[in-house]
Amino acid sequence: MTGDVHPPDASHWLYRLTPRAWIQAALGELDQARGAFGRRQARAGMAGCRRAAGVAINGYLASLDSPPDAFGRTYMEHLAALEALAGVPQAVREAARSLLAAPLPGGPVVPLRTPSSDDKALADAQTVMAWAYAQVLRMEPPEPGGEPPGKAP
Repeated sequence: MTGDVHPPDASHWLYRLTPRAWIQAALGELDQARGAFGRRQARAGMAGCRRAAGVAINGYLASLDSPPDAFGRTYMEHLAALEALAGVPQAVREAARSLLAAPLPGGPVVPLRTPSSDDKALADAQTVMAWAYAQVLRMEPPEPGGEPPGKAP
C-alpha cells in the first residue's frame, strides 16, 4: 500500500515512472493544454486536459499495490473509473464526468467555445490532478522518524 511497492520499470506502461513523476508529467500536460487554448486550438486544449487528468491518475494507480482493473489503460477509461469510484469527493467525480462529456471540437457540429469553457476544462483537470496528488502523498511511506508526508503532527 505504499508508493514504493513497484520499482520503476521502463518496460511496464504504469511503472515506467514513479507516482510523483507521473504527477510532474501531468503538470507538463496541463501547461501544454493551457498553451493550446491560448493559441485557440480548442481540440488540442481539451485533449490535453483529459490527458493531464489521466496522467495524474496514473500516479495514483502506480502508488497502489494492485490497481483496479476498472481503470483500464487509457485516460478516458481512467476518468470513467474515477467518476464511478466510491469514496471519491463529489467535486472530483463531477470534474471527471465533465471531462468525459465535453465534446472535442472538430466534428460535423461545432460547439461554441469561450474562454470560460476553456477555463472550466482546465479547472476540471486540475481538480482531478489535485485529488490524484493527494492520493499519492497519502500512500507514500512515512519519513524516517516522522509523520507521513502531508499529515499534520
